[in-house]
Amino acid sequence: MNNSDKLERTLAIFFRAVRGEDLSVRRISDEYGVSTKTIARDIRDLKTFLVENRDMLGYAELQYSYRRKAYFLKMEEFLSDRELLALVKILIASRALNRGDMLSIVNKIKCFSAPEDRKMLNNMLSREMYYYSAVGSDVPHVTDRLWQISRAIELKKEITIIYYKMDRSEITRRIVPVSIMFSEYYFYLIAFHETENGMTERFYRIDRIKEVAEHRDAVMSRPQFNEGELRRLNQFMFPGKNRRILFEFTGPSVQAVLDRLPTAKLIDVRNGVNIIEAQVYGDGIRMWLLSQGDWVKVLEPRELADEIRGCAERIAESYK
Repeated sequence: MNNSDKLERTLAIFFRAVRGEDLSVRRISDEYGVSTKTIARDIRDLKTFLVENRDMLGYAELQYSYRRKAYFLKMEEFLSDRELLALVKILIASRALNRGDMLSIVNKIKCFSAPEDRKMLNNMLSREMYYYSAVGSDVPHVTDRLWQISRAIELKKEITIIYYKMDRSEITRRIVPVSIMFSEYYFYLIAFHETENGMTERFYRIDRIKEVAEHRDAVMSRPQFNEGELRRLNQFMFPGKNRRILFEFTGPSVQAVLDRLPTAKLIDVRNGVNIIEAQVYGDGIRMWLLSQGDWVKVLEPRELADEIRGCAERIAESYK
């Protein structure tokens, strides 16, 4: 027997197991035109390999199912079907990728589900993918742009981007990319660029970055930046001030507010009115507070309360 043929066949069997396929000795022997004893030896060799390399592969073994009359790969480090379903649900709900990219990722993830649950998982996800609607994007593949920018961040390179602003005007800007974050349907690039006041922090939606050019002439010095702190303080991806706010909340679920603002604390309850304090960054908080309608009354700072009142008055005026 040709050893290279045996090695190629054994590797093919292993990768079929990794993809979640049931390994029927009879079916595989018919496919390769060899005896069932030959395939049984291949599987025995694989089982030995998995036992001898547990430190590298984690707890993985080929187990036999008498019900399915086939071997299957069991790996503790693989995601369970419940975890796979939760992960895919989150991906679909994000709406961040175009239909083709999302379908490709979902199909790849489904390959790691248990064979007996794959039909049920496929039926549930197929219904969701049928109605899947991605957010609008100015790039064909957001995943490609993500990888391109992530590489520049890792290599500490400056980049020049061509970017569509909210009003659809186009700008070209040389920036220092420092981090990528995801928030409410969009991936955002956090970057700095030179202004008359020094290096200024800016947020860019990655799906609006039309082109990227990496500069090779120098490795940039990265500005001081704390991604974890930004993620904790800024839930709305708008630049602005870092400030403490205090507001009343009379809505039905104070827990929803505490979940929405990681820094929020319920400091008092007065006659059924919840008094909440939070440390926030950026002007997006104003939009969120307005979205809560008359459930919210801003107490501090005074300037934010005045902004909210002025906006509410303009809204009321527009309905007259």
